[in-house]
Amino acid sequence: MEGELENIKRWIVMYPVYINSKKTVAEGRRIGLSKACENPTCVEIGDCCSYLKLPFAIEIDKAYPRDFMQRGRVRVLLKKEDGTLYNSSISSRKQLMLRVAEMVPRHHGRTKKQEPASTSTAGPSNKSGKGGKKRR
Repeated sequence: MEGELENIKRWIVMYPVYINSKKTVAEGRRIGLSKACENPTCVEIGDCCSYLKLPFAIEIDKAYPRDFMQRGRVRVLLKKEDGTLYNSSISSRKQLMLRVAEMVPRHHGRTKKQEPASTSTAGPSNKSGKGGKKRR
């Protein structure tokens, strides 16, 4: 177990801020705005890594250094000990970020959350009553 923890320290670190379209480059986004996704979570990133058949570890208690309110990060292993890739289509951090950002919006948790929200907001939202200037 201890040897495995030492190895995890050498894995690539990926914070959700890196692929968040709501953040600026100064706030920590590392990919283009058009390719980034909206408010990704560590669990969604972890699910994408498991889909890509990459070993990963979620560290919930860790915070992003530039914004300590952003909790959680994911550690990912791209290469085996002999140097061969786990997934031949992903050879760098940048490719990993782009692939995960592409997959997060299609995550099964997101599609389930958005369906009920779109039906509940479809009702009429007209406010009735007088507007205008109030008399004193």
